[in-house]
Amino acid sequence: MTTQPRMVEVRARILKENDVLARRLRERFQRAGVRVISFVSSPGSGKTTFLEKLMSRMAGRHRIAALVGDLATENDAARLARTCTQVRQITTGTICHLDAKMVAGALDGWQLDDLDFLFIENVGNLVCPSSYDLGEQMRVVLLSATEGEDKPLKYPTIFNTSDVALITKIDMADAAEFDRETARRNILSVRPGMRILEVSAKTGAGMQETEDFLESVCVSDT
Repeated sequence: MTTQPRMVEVRARILKENDVLARRLRERFQRAGVRVISFVSSPGSGKTTFLEKLMSRMAGRHRIAALVGDLATENDAARLARTCTQVRQITTGTICHLDAKMVAGALDGWQLDDLDFLFIENVGNLVCPSSYDLGEQMRVVLLSATEGEDKPLKYPTIFNTSDVALITKIDMADAAEFDRETARRNILSVRPGMRILEVSAKTGAGMQETEDFLESVCVSDT
């Protein structure tokens, strides 16, 4: 009979500890002058491909590093390592999200003062990551044109805890019969006023606009 209250108590303590560490991380990032952006999505949204293209475009002008969360493999980290030298994998095992402690541990040995941007690719999941602050300056939630327009309605918390919504694989919208206006309406019904960008890492559509936006917002907030 006491199992459920105990579970709630333990979860509340874990989240509180995470929030405390996340605040310390945020202060550390601010002191170093590094802009930190995290990316969350369901599996298969095109998150890694988008990041690979974004980092390739920005690498000539900015000092970039990336942390990549995944349950098992290091495949995504290996892909991003082609765009910059400072990439680290965080293997979570059975845990379906990154937390502030994992991020803090992965930063060991890095000189944050030497970075302009740190990108954090979370584990592919639209539920667990919403509860864990990572000390990031901005959180971007990705929704692909192949997933369907109702994802924001099914997973409202992840949209409510994000700053920007990015619709990926927009080049496949027509083939997937993706209703862009419905998707936008659903996003805004959950998170009124949210900035929504459309992008295709394959064709390059929307990449410049997205890059400019991320740079301008993060720079203005530092």
